[in-house]
Amino acid sequence: MNRSVFLKWILFSVLIINVKIMNAQDSIPASQSLNAQQQSIVSISALTAVGDLVHLKTQLNTGLDAGLTINEIKEVLVQLYAYCGFPRSLNAVNTFMSVVGERKAKGINDKQGRVASIITGTTDKYEQGRKALEILTKTPQAKPAPGFGEFAPRIDAFLKEHLFADIFNSDVLNYQQRELATIAALSAMQGVEAQLKSHLAMGKNTGITENQLVQISDLIDKYINKTQANILREMLSKPAIPVIAPDLMVRISEIEIVPEHLEEYNAILKEEAAASVKIEPGVIAIFPMYQKENPTQIRIVEIYANNAAYQSHLQTSHFQHYKTTTLKMVKSLKLVDMGSLDTETMQEIFKKLK
Repeated sequence: MNRSVFLKWILFSVLIINVKIMNAQDSIPASQSLNAQQQSIVSISALTAVGDLVHLKTQLNTGLDAGLTINEIKEVLVQLYAYCGFPRSLNAVNTFMSVVGERKAKGINDKQGRVASIITGTTDKYEQGRKALEILTKTPQAKPAPGFGEFAPRIDAFLKEHLFADIFNSDVLNYQQRELATIAALSAMQGVEAQLKSHLAMGKNTGITENQLVQISDLIDKYINKTQANILREMLSKPAIPVIAPDLMVRISEIEIVPEHLEEYNAILKEEAAASVKIEPGVIAIFPMYQKENPTQIRIVEIYANNAAYQSHLQTSHFQHYKTTTLKMVKSLKLVDMGSLDTETMQEIFKKLK
């Protein structure tokens, strides 16, 4: 082999190696992303925490389709009672029971998954829970816990013996999966920032990456709301996303109803408005009203997160039902699109109704 051919071969080899290295570097972000099963754990946990059973049912189906076993999802819902309470955990379990039944009736055979092993080898559950917490926090845990544990020893005992011994040490889920569920639930809930901050640190200790935590904030944005997602983003030192989108849509519908159809129209409108607000994430408000001196004059304040949410609303079955069944009842219709004079204050409006 002459020298020029040899040098060309060396150069070609170096280029191939560099291409492989660059491809490997490009794949790193993907490897740090939440997979489909992890995303389902996040969405299921967040929706359970806020009690949104309508969207939870959809995500339970998605989780099973993604390969989560029945027992894995059960374990997530059981764990969440420690964070969002028995009522919401039980409601989620009952919803999941109906989902499994419906899928079975359709001939879908979901994997049952492993059953939790019986925990043996210890008679001191407090100590077992304390050691689990040390693994999660990578910090020595005093006995009792300083502050709240000294003031209320029973809650410290419940925390160690039940949550971190009985629940977290169950082998149906690993510590990382449990932290994904916990972080998602706490991110969705109001007023638990201190606990969320603690579990962010624990989650990182289990191998959850910064990129995955950012993805969790995006899922909270999608399934809960931007306000809660921004709390997590701020903890991650990421920029918050404006709660009110530039293309927020506000409209006042001015409608006159044929008198003999008024009662029937009002019933249909009430049902449609309730379904829209409850089911559609992009529908912020549909608030029907009537003039006291002239009940056939209907006014509806409609607020949509953006134009895409409005277009999606128009395609829903409940709006289509409203539109087709009330066509003969409407004497006149005027749609008045509005602009906000004070966008910053607008996001405070509904807080006082809670």
